[in-house]
Amino acid sequence: MHTSARQPARLRHTLSAAVGLMLAGIATVPAHAETIRDRQWHLDAMHAEEMWEATTGRGITVAVIDSGVDKNVADLRGQVQDGMDLSGLKGNEHTDQAGHGTGMAALIAATGARGQTNGSHGLAPGTKILPIKMPYATGGFGTESSGRRYSESLAKAIRFAADSEAKVINISMGSANTPGKKNVGTSELTAAVKYAIGKGKLIFAAVGNSGNLTNAIEYPAATPGVVGVAGVDQKAKPLENSQFGPQVDLAAPGKEIVRACPEGTQICGGTGSSPATALASASAALIWSQHPNWTNNQVLRVLMQTASGNDKGLSRDDVVGYGVIRPRIALTTPGDPGPADKYPIPDFAYENAKSPSSKASEASGPMGGAGQSTAAPAASNDESSATGLWIAAAIGAAVVLGAAIAIAALRNRHRTRAASAIAAVPPQYGGHQPYYAQGPIAPRSHDLAQPTHITDRNEYGGT
Repeated sequence: MHTSARQPARLRHTLSAAVGLMLAGIATVPAHAETIRDRQWHLDAMHAEEMWEATTGRGITVAVIDSGVDKNVADLRGQVQDGMDLSGLKGNEHTDQAGHGTGMAALIAATGARGQTNGSHGLAPGTKILPIKMPYATGGFGTESSGRRYSESLAKAIRFAADSEAKVINISMGSANTPGKKNVGTSELTAAVKYAIGKGKLIFAAVGNSGNLTNAIEYPAATPGVVGVAGVDQKAKPLENSQFGPQVDLAAPGKEIVRACPEGTQICGGTGSSPATALASASAALIWSQHPNWTNNQVLRVLMQTASGNDKGLSRDDVVGYGVIRPRIALTTPGDPGPADKYPIPDFAYENAKSPSSKASEASGPMGGAGQSTAAPAASNDESSATGLWIAAAIGAAVVLGAAIAIAALRNRHRTRAASAIAAVPPQYGGHQPYYAQGPIAPRSHDLAQPTHITDRNEYGGT
């Protein structure tokens, strides 16, 4: 999230026919040769196997605040710790009635243990998962009381994660304030985030999937100190429904993302800012594993500096924030991680300057530590870019990309604006779709659009 005055959109988000980019032609993988790993296009685009030669995220724990994580899914066996259950439902944090939390955990830490054909991999397979189960949707959607209950549960979950050994906190969900109220983006939630950052944690949250509808600001992505993550497709174009605004800090792959899940075939696919957030969290885990002495601030700063479009210095817009993450670049040429004790996104400093006597200061400690350590929210509905392209690869003739991306209705970057200025959101999940939007798929090539694979050795069309 960002609070400075709006900057012009960068060139990478205004592609024109005059600035065409030659792309390699797309060829599909023969169905008989296809594996689940083949369908995880995001791993190829992010050069996962090259990164794994240096680090798999070992030594890092990621807290997943979601619908629970099923530790019995084959690709997650041995990866999931005991955590916390705030749901009040039958079972515990390892019971996932929705399947969403398990899918997000798999995108981070799945090991492919299910086998060469059906195994799925997380971006940081050496990490461990700390599951924190939130209340699941049963009724009262969109009401003032349900929004407040969500916020209260989320604040508890964040504080629990802050007091754990987890360094990264993944929240692939969000909810908007009831119009005219501040029942979700509460001071208690802000204090919990501040507490976690003071304990040296990094928090990533999905910005939501109503960008083509209400675009209502959702929390915790809009909470100062949280890294709001948007989704992009195989060509680094923003997803049509990915939300935009001052809460967007980074972007990551979110289109047709295949991963393990509890249902049926144990393989699911989906599109949205949920999987994008999980991949951002996994990227941070990889960097932190390679640089264990860095603070949360330094890990985040390197993620920002190495994102697409920042070769000549940081710049941002309201669609992809500081750019599309490039963890391989962050690992190979991280640059200067900067000061250990300064949070790199201005919104947190702005919030502290505005309310220096916040209740959170009682327990938070110095900001930027070493990082040692009912109502349901929306699971961000699992379901531009001249310098930021996921280049589709394989065999075939080159084609010219000249699609123009218009960035409209960009908002004032102060997150303190009243939610009542935003159109009223639908009465369910604050603009997100429910958990079940992610769907199980069979391991066959015709179930999803054929994934594409990147061949350019410097992702996003960089030089």
